[in-house]
Amino acid sequence: MEQLIEQLKAQIIEALNFEDMTPTDIETDAPLFGEGLGLDSIDALELIMLMDREYGIKLSDPKEGKAIFRSVRTMAEFIQANRKK
Repeated sequence: MEQLIEQLKAQIIEALNFEDMTPTDIETDAPLFGEGLGLDSIDALELIMLMDREYGIKLSDPKEGKAIFRSVRTMAEFIQANRKK
């Protein structure tokens, strides 16, 4: 799980073009939206595409996204339970 979390942090940085950030800058349990990383709805679309591209996971219900994208840990837990690749 820790390996997936670190990989996910690196993928988030790359997908969102956070050039001055490293995986250690992202707290595993910090909120991704609002406080914490401060992502917005455009970033959410990038995360959805990242999960589809990297893990073969398609979100069928956009409302799921709020719980899945709460933190890097919640994303990793969802990916681990649902990955197809």
